[in-house]
Amino acid sequence: MKKVLLLLLVLLVNFSNAQELALVRKDGLYGYLSKSGNFAIKPKFKTSKNFSDGLAAVEENGKWGFINTKGDWAIPATFDNAKYFDTGICLVAKDKKWFYIDKKGKTVNAPDTEKFFDFENGLAFYRQNGKVGIMNTKMTPIVEPKYDEINSFENGFASVKNNGRWGMIDKTGKVVVEIIYDEIGNYRKGVTWAKNGTAFGLVIANKFKAIDGVDKIYDFHTQDLTYARKNDKIGFIDLKGNWVIEPKFDKAKAFVKNLAPVYVGKKWGYINISGKIVIEPQYNDAEIFSANGLAPVKDEDWGFVNQSGKLVIPTRYGISAGGLFSIFKSDDKGFVNGLARVKNEKKWGFLKPDGTVLGNQWFDNAELFNK
Repeated sequence: MKKVLLLLLVLLVNFSNAQELALVRKDGLYGYLSKSGNFAIKPKFKTSKNFSDGLAAVEENGKWGFINTKGDWAIPATFDNAKYFDTGICLVAKDKKWFYIDKKGKTVNAPDTEKFFDFENGLAFYRQNGKVGIMNTKMTPIVEPKYDEINSFENGFASVKNNGRWGMIDKTGKVVVEIIYDEIGNYRKGVTWAKNGTAFGLVIANKFKAIDGVDKIYDFHTQDLTYARKNDKIGFIDLKGNWVIEPKFDKAKAFVKNLAPVYVGKKWGYINISGKIVIEPQYNDAEIFSANGLAPVKDEDWGFVNQSGKLVIPTRYGISAGGLFSIFKSDDKGFVNGLARVKNEKKWGFLKPDGTVLGNQWFDNAELFNK
């Protein structure tokens, strides 16, 4: 019986630590909203930041500390500045010096570095003698400082630069795309786009395949198609570099759920993977579909259509990827994990897929939900 109670307690604690909260500002003070639409932590802070890794940085009397999802202090406010926790490590400042701490607030010694970088998914950059390397949360070097530049990892891969040339490495530091290209994109299923001299093409299994006449290729998104420009028109290519949809559109965005926004006759609509228009061009702007099957579309303001093209939420809102203290890098302008961050008459709130407002509340500012 004791073992059962202990297991239930552990599960309850894990659930509490895992819940997503949104930073919102109401009547000049910051608090945190739960997905029930109720306040998990009532607005009482003059300045605070998003939750990350179960803790949020909060300012008190000019100093920064961290609270947990119950609103209790986890680390006292003694720092001059604070960033975001990731995998148990956070970058903070005191007495004009930056350093790392763990979730107990204890200093974690790191390799000597000319600049401190935030941890992302358990890895952080560090710089010595003008070169950049990578370390893990144990502060152990994974990649010695040898690159001029490293971009953030995406799906386990990062683009790196040396002597004006770009390539790609994995999280162990192994070079998966030779560092010989003038430009390079993201990496998907062993493929990336690249510019080699004046030619644009795909690097497939570390071999460059030029695509005739192309002068721009965009990053792969969630499907095995991306868009490319030829003779000032946009079409779509697959992971082998073959045209799946010939370049004929003035503008386009990524495929999600087999639908992609395209610009035709000064209006935006949507095509399927055969290139057929399935939602007529009628909007002033359009974004990609979210996981829940809704996409933002714009007349004077923004609303949402479903995959059949039906306008299920009227075009009366503003949308944005993030707010004052946003840590989100993707263009999450639609529904994210079931809710959409929108603006209405200078106030921010969250829409449910049925168009109702979460908690029937609007705020001076609101950030995306995070945990």
